[in-house]
Amino acid sequence: MEAPARLAAALVDRYRIERELGAGGMATVYLAHDIRHDRKVAIKVLRPELSAVIGAERFLREIKTIAGLQHPHILGLIDSGELDGTAFYVMPFVEGESLRDLLQREKQLPIADAMRIAGEDGETRHSRRIDAVISDWIY
Repeated sequence: MEAPARLAAALVDRYRIERELGAGGMATVYLAHDIRHDRKVAIKVLRPELSAVIGAERFLREIKTIAGLQHPHILGLIDSGELDGTAFYVMPFVEGESLRDLLQREKQLPIADAMRIAGEDGETRHSRRIDAVISDWIY
């Protein structure tokens, strides 16, 4: 059984997996329906092959970090767990375009939009200066 089918089978009483939203080097994110609360959620699942090779410690630290965050611009953790030796966590699903997709489509943002996004980002990422964020996104 492939990973999405195993995930769907393991979570069948809680979530209905609808489709893959995206994948990165460490994990795959799926759109799912939270059956109990009748809402869309995003489920991030550590790639099983990574879990087997390097372990799930880094991903579990990510889960702990997210669980401890409270900020209006950061989505909260709904659920987390382990399935067949691989970790997952669940967050609210927010419809809309990602910043990456927006920048690929637009290439350059109007300064007002860049300032708004940088301001939102700056509230949650204190380690970067806002002008560095703007120059990253505009140029």
